[in-house]
Amino acid sequence: MKKLLFFGILSVALNWNSVAQDTNSGLNPVEEDFTNLIERSNDYQGYKVVDYNELITLKNKTGQYFSTLNEDIITQKNTIDQQQDQINQLKDDLEATRLELEKVNADKDAITFLGMPFSKGGYMAFMWGIVALLVLALLFFIFRYRQSHSHTVEARNKLQSTEKEFDLYREKALEKEQRLGRLLQDERNKASDK
Repeated sequence: MKKLLFFGILSVALNWNSVAQDTNSGLNPVEEDFTNLIERSNDYQGYKVVDYNELITLKNKTGQYFSTLNEDIITQKNTIDQQQDQINQLKDDLEATRLELEKVNADKDAITFLGMPFSKGGYMAFMWGIVALLVLALLFFIFRYRQSHSHTVEARNKLQSTEKEFDLYREKALEKEQRLGRLLQDERNKASDK
């Protein structure tokens, strides 16, 4: 599209340059005719005497020259208008292409995730947000696990100490029961001996 615009502007510039060279390429024929008429005319008491027929011929040539110039001006104006229309069309095409390119770039940069469109930056932010949330959840559960683990270890230690105390108590109670049983047996034996 840029090449097309470049070639359009280049053709306008070259056409304009060639038109300018055509108008300046030769001497003005009417001016030459005026110069020739003045040189061929006779002097009479400080005045120039000009042949009437030559003056009429010069007038006709001048009229033809001006009409030719007017036709050239109209042709060039039409050419300029056409080229301006082409330039405007190329500008419109360029704008449409630019908008289409922006749309294509937006579509290229868009990512659909779970049916929702995201830009690449938004998608990356969303994904890193999820990763950060999961890391925070992991840290929270690790903290809760350690806290629970420390409570569990403490409870196990208390259970072990309670079991040791209970074993000691049971041993003492067993010894006491055995001692009391022996005493009872001794007393029964004493009572049966009497």
